[in-house]
Amino acid sequence: MTSGSATGTATGAGTGATVPCSALDAYLASFAEPVGYLNFGSYGPPSRDVVETIGRLASAASAGVPSSGLHAEDERALAAVARLTGFDRGGVALTGSTSLGLMQIAFGLPRGEVVVSSAEFPSNLYAWWRSEEAGLTTVRPLPAVPGQPLAPVTPERVADAVGPDTVAVAVSAVDFRTGTVADLAGLREAVGDRLLVVDGIQGFGVLDADWTLADALVVGGQKWLRAGWGTGFVALSSRALARLRPVLGGWTGVEGASRYDGVPHAPLPGAQRLSVTNGSPFASGALATALEQLESVGVGVVASRVADTAGDLIARLEAAGVPVLSPVERSRRAGLVVAGVAKGEAAAVGARLEAAGVTATVHGDDRVRLSVHATTTPAAIDAALTVLGGRR
Repeated sequence: MTSGSATGTATGAGTGATVPCSALDAYLASFAEPVGYLNFGSYGPPSRDVVETIGRLASAASAGVPSSGLHAEDERALAAVARLTGFDRGGVALTGSTSLGLMQIAFGLPRGEVVVSSAEFPSNLYAWWRSEEAGLTTVRPLPAVPGQPLAPVTPERVADAVGPDTVAVAVSAVDFRTGTVADLAGLREAVGDRLLVVDGIQGFGVLDADWTLADALVVGGQKWLRAGWGTGFVALSSRALARLRPVLGGWTGVEGASRYDGVPHAPLPGAQRLSVTNGSPFASGALATALEQLESVGVGVVASRVADTAGDLIARLEAAGVPVLSPVERSRRAGLVVAGVAKGEAAAVGARLEAAGVTATVHGDDRVRLSVHATTTPAAIDAALTVLGGRR
């Protein structure tokens, strides 16, 4: 299904769930990005509802509304996170970004070895490198596949890499370079009783998945959730809660936080132990609004629209003779579609796309990454193909 007016109901991929198209229409109408915007893998422009929430809270703050009232947005956001992830409410906490959330996990792990692919996005590398520099963990790079530097992280590769000293395996739910979706169920089995740490920023909200397969799910809200910068969350399993220490936790992560007695207090029992300080109620409200909007139509419906549009884009690229470097199978990809271009030409192609009103990401010197959302229209695909298909 592509964007546009609709009647009747919309069905989520593989879920059988339907949503009245009045709700879907309202969801689609709340966004206002340019027609040629194909860059959700980098940043997802927030909806009008999110912008209005931030404005409302900022106005309340300027009027001197007590901070306790403003911070009611925290609970609203946390409740929505729990509903959409499937994790217990006590296992979720807010964070300002994926990077910050991963740092909390990396520094809180029990001592041992962490297996992670060197092809991961830097946020899922620096957290482990910094923890290693502090003497807390040892990073074991996932052995490379000869001749395939961008080979996906598979359960088979992970099973071969883990050992008796491995305490965690870190992986992205969706590979940022290719759009390949990780086999979370297979990885869960390969990891066993070790912690499975999932960077979910490139998939959460547009991928219909069982996120509770992860022990630690970390998601920033500025991309596919379209909540804006400074938003995000961490969701922890009971296994993770039993093992992670709040090494980077602050005063808001302890019992009796407002008892200013000059002595350290016991950490809170749940994921809130990772809290460093009070966050921004503007960010909490933005995240809550974005998540509630997603709930209004259902992840299955959004995922189906994204998969259909990505499939249309792939089919048209292939028909135009443009190499597609992302998986073409619907079950193995999310909203990222990577087009191959002649070596050394990526920057020039990116400039032509920009001149044609298409926003995309140039990766390396031979690839252009396009990313579609539920609001992407056929006109956006037309504009991209005008350039990538060699007609401009």
